[in-house]
Amino acid sequence: MKNYLIAGIGGTLAGLLVTTQLAGPLIAQEAATGSGSAESSLYEDLDLFGSVFEQVRRQYVEEVDDKTLIEAAINGMLTSLDPHSGFVAATDYEDLQTQTRGTFGGLGIEVGQEDGLVKVISPIDDTPAAQAGVQAGDYITHVNGESLMGLTLDESVEKMRGPVGSEITITLLRQGETEPFDVKIVRDTIKLQAVKTRTEGDAVVLRVSTFNDETFSALESQIKKAIEEAGGIDNVTGFVLDLRNNPGGLLDQAIMVSDAFLDAGEIVSTRGRNPQDNDRWNAEAGDLAQGKPMVVLINGGSASASEIVTGALQDHRRAIVVGTKSFGKGSVQTVMNVTPDSAIRLTTARYYTPSGRSIQALGINPDIIVQQPPPKPEEDADADKPRSASNFSTSESDLRGALNNDSISDEQKRQIEEEARQVEATAKLRDEDYQLAYAIDILKGLSAVDYRASDVPAEAKPALTGEDATSEDAVQGETDAQSGAGGSTPEAGAGPAPAAGPAAGAGDGATGGTAPVARPAQNPAQNPVDAPAPAPVRP
Repeated sequence: MKNYLIAGIGGTLAGLLVTTQLAGPLIAQEAATGSGSAESSLYEDLDLFGSVFEQVRRQYVEEVDDKTLIEAAINGMLTSLDPHSGFVAATDYEDLQTQTRGTFGGLGIEVGQEDGLVKVISPIDDTPAAQAGVQAGDYITHVNGESLMGLTLDESVEKMRGPVGSEITITLLRQGETEPFDVKIVRDTIKLQAVKTRTEGDAVVLRVSTFNDETFSALESQIKKAIEEAGGIDNVTGFVLDLRNNPGGLLDQAIMVSDAFLDAGEIVSTRGRNPQDNDRWNAEAGDLAQGKPMVVLINGGSASASEIVTGALQDHRRAIVVGTKSFGKGSVQTVMNVTPDSAIRLTTARYYTPSGRSIQALGINPDIIVQQPPPKPEEDADADKPRSASNFSTSESDLRGALNNDSISDEQKRQIEEEARQVEATAKLRDEDYQLAYAIDILKGLSAVDYRASDVPAEAKPALTGEDATSEDAVQGETDAQSGAGGSTPEAGAGPAPAAGPAAGAGDGATGGTAPVARPAQNPAQNPVDAPAPAPVRP
């Protein structure tokens, strides 16, 4: 049995990644209630099922395979529970295992269904869909000119499947666009690169696009390499952990990534139907960032495992969270083998951040709300370019006969010029990625006052106090955004902040107020988030 937090979003890794509703063998489990009437009612219901099954077999207009009918019935039972439970048939189970290892074929998007429409939850970095310009929040209305209206998610996904190298045309509806438009994509083999690292000035940017088997090991090695290339940790201002459009993945990887930046304290807890099934995972000593300031970037495509990491670092005040509200998937699914090549995926628990808050259907509010401006059309970008390359700004050094500055050495002058280049690079980055530039500016400010993670007192950590981790400024920003009030802080379409409160009484799904018992990690994993569709399958 393995727990999956796969595909952070209740979406579908349209393997495209396209997640679909899956089916499987029925596990009949009698509830020994001791009540004869309850038992007889159960058998009557099973007789009803058998009667309907026989009627369909004999009288349906076309002959239907018995196995297909039974699997559909099982899947219907599971999917009626919640959007993330379902049956994983043989072929789908193989795809599920393949995708957690990081390689599969398709378009490279995760999709779900909303109000009968197929919605893009998030494109995956460096995949055909991302390169074609597909964005989180897009709605797919047609595939190769054929409407998807009225189809189930499974049926829509089937339309998007095809061999590697084949071309597909999808029609998109996008907020802010006046009419639908077509996008052509060539299917390809998707190799997920879980972690990418780059430096912006003296800041290290860690882009984590998914939580698969390789995520933590890649993160650890790339952090060490970045510190070495910078000439030591003293030359690093801080770290940006970019979790935008990260749909989630394996729970054990989310726990290890959180632990990578924490020295102690709870990371996450899960609470199931029975108190004895509750679990809690705690951090161990050792911070890969060595106490340097951190900023976590999130948006509406950050889900599940991404939200676990964000919630842990926010509750421990280890990082400042910047961006827009996350997706809000706070449940854990367990994949249970029922035959050697098939399984059921069942929601078995809710997870809670260290302060005891459930983010289910609420998401995580950032400490600082920063909306990403839409990209400028190419013609508008050209309009901003100056018509002359000549410099018309004037400073003292531009004046003829200006005195030289002999009070600084060549090395000091070189350092000043280097700092100026970094500032200019950050200013240029604002046009390319405003949220990232904002995060880097925060790190520069914290570095200027020599901030360290150890500077945060225990009483200021929601993980220890149980208070709401969202700052008052962020909550006010939410209120302003919803009421139309303005301000210099960009708006975000997020909802209210999660309710404060200790773990025992928090949210729905708390098991009678019983606190989880601390246990060692058992290598569980996480599953899809809030949008109808269970496990990912290959298109």
